[in-house]
Amino acid sequence: MATSEKQVMVVGVDDSEHSMYALEWTLDHFFAPVASNPPFKLFIFHAKPSAASTIGLAGLGTAEVLPHVDADLKKIAARVVEKAKELCLSKSVNDAVVEVVEGDARNVLCEAVEKHHASVLVVGSHGYGAIKRAVIGSVSDYCAHHAHCSVMIVKKPKVKH
Repeated sequence: MATSEKQVMVVGVDDSEHSMYALEWTLDHFFAPVASNPPFKLFIFHAKPSAASTIGLAGLGTAEVLPHVDADLKKIAARVVEKAKELCLSKSVNDAVVEVVEGDARNVLCEAVEKHHASVLVVGSHGYGAIKRAVIGSVSDYCAHHAHCSVMIVKKPKVKH
């Protein structure tokens, strides 16, 4: 009897609450109900920007600042990874693979989809308006158009007053 490999799901995370909500929603809907035999192999990716891209244009004093910025970015990445692992463990998902890759989130996630032959990519939505999204760019919009798999954009419900 042939055993078929599980399909792969990639989830992109960053240090935003929208991102962690998307991970939690995914775990609750696709993994926790069937914790003993989930339908997907789960890969969680965090894209760590390079210190140089964070600072922008080089100028006087840039060389002195880069190591400090890089150290801060590594701390943020470690926090994101720890939070993602804790969330997985709290939902009894023990075999998720969590990776940090340096680069722009759009490219990192699309490359992760290719590398792992993912069937689904999950990203959160920050809920930016059209103008802000046009200025800073939208990871979810980019991935929806460029990833070679289905893309699920998880939106955190707005709190009504």
